[in-house]
Amino acid sequence: MTRWMEVGDPTTGRNPIYVIVENVRSLFNVGAIFRAADGVKARRVFLTGFTGHPPRPEIQKVALGADRAVPWTHCSDTRSVICALRREGVRVLALERTERSVDFQTYPYSFPVAVVVGHEVAGIAPETLSACDACVHIPMCGTKRSLNVSVACGVLLYEVLRHARSRESLPRNG
Repeated sequence: MTRWMEVGDPTTGRNPIYVIVENVRSLFNVGAIFRAADGVKARRVFLTGFTGHPPRPEIQKVALGADRAVPWTHCSDTRSVICALRREGVRVLALERTERSVDFQTYPYSFPVAVVVGHEVAGIAPETLSACDACVHIPMCGTKRSLNVSVACGVLLYEVLRHARSRESLPRNG
């Protein structure tokens, strides 16, 4: 098992949810993603590509300590993270509007699961999308095609947590 893996370890006290943050430029968005990951008690955040990582004051300003509460790993190659997680039985889900993506509220979630979010403008790299098991999107009613990456990540993480709680009898406070 890879050194940073905690899959299947009941002593972690964390939910079977991972977050992969690929090429997110804004450190403020990274901090907000840490807050969302802490909110759902994710097992680990993977910061990949050119995504900034702690310690950075911009991350700390928004994360408010979540960057110290949630285990994290920086890795330049997103695909290596996805491959390692998949070897451990983790299903990898991209958050991106594509021809094959489905509404995040209708997706049949299974656990453990990793959620991939990408660059604020360019989205998730095509080679990363092809490595994922599935792709979901958040339907938009307004003029924009998507939410801010950290907001979208938070929306999806709480939907994932809702499904995890209903399937695994996870406690409401963790």
